[in-house]
Amino acid sequence: MDIERIHTPVMLERTLELLAPAVSGEGAVLVDATLGMGGHTGALLERFPRLTVIGLDRDTDALAIARERLARFGDRARFVHTVYDGIGRAVRSQGFHEVQGVLFDLGVSSLQLDRAERGFAYAKDAPLDMRMDATRGRTAADVLAEADEDQLRRIFLDYGEEKLAARYARAIVRARAERPILRSAELVEIIDRATPAALQRAGHPAKRVFQALRIEVNEELSVLERAVPAALDVLAIGGRTVVLSYQSLEDRIVKRVLQAASSSTAPAGLPMELPEHRPQFKLLVRGAELASESEQAENPRAKPVRLRAAERVRRSS
Repeated sequence: MDIERIHTPVMLERTLELLAPAVSGEGAVLVDATLGMGGHTGALLERFPRLTVIGLDRDTDALAIARERLARFGDRARFVHTVYDGIGRAVRSQGFHEVQGVLFDLGVSSLQLDRAERGFAYAKDAPLDMRMDATRGRTAADVLAEADEDQLRRIFLDYGEEKLAARYARAIVRARAERPILRSAELVEIIDRATPAALQRAGHPAKRVFQALRIEVNEELSVLERAVPAALDVLAIGGRTVVLSYQSLEDRIVKRVLQAASSSTAPAGLPMELPEHRPQFKLLVRGAELASESEQAENPRAKPVRLRAAERVRRSS
């Protein structure tokens, strides 16, 4: 596998620019909450020679690759096998109580997509696994076998925003009554058959179903709901977080948490804002930033990205 070829960090220069004021100083620590194969972390350690990065990942394959790629940085690169809502415990396990930066690069990684045997990609036949941590938890095949029709419909609708959710759930329940659905090609065939011809041209019909199953298997949205507030909690004053989201469900959660953290808590009608009601964070970008047209052309995985960032300006008393 050509690791350098398959892993191109998205919005790398913009991410480094936003984090620089917080992570350039002596003793700075950053948490790469979605380490993957270490692309962002490697760039951070090269750009900021006094920085230590704690890399988190639930994927043991990714951790093994990142350890090898980042070995040249010695103890400046630390590694923790955890889901990113465990960020507080991970920071403490490395001997710190606060950090100067947190980076999230959400969604499925290049490694997971490009290793067909992981079952994430609808275009490649493989066992329906989709676990980001292949050592534990239910697989996508388990979900398809165990969830009832209403549960499948909800998964496809809520996590895939799939308009044909009910139709696909019904088709899967019928198909599994004949034989278990164990491989991605089998699921794609069921979805293809259940998709009206008029809609076959509106993108691959399996795309949103595979996204929804991946989110369900890995509990991605509930984890993210816990992880972003936990990340804000460990940021020191002046510390910054950058979050890269790749679909609207993720971005909605990030937007809501950052907006709440950067808003006054003063009750309506107070004649003046007391110090304890002032926001603890300020937003660093207006809305969500997109990758440049040139980057989108060079790296197709940059097309859906939405970047949001914030800085801690005070702690509650």
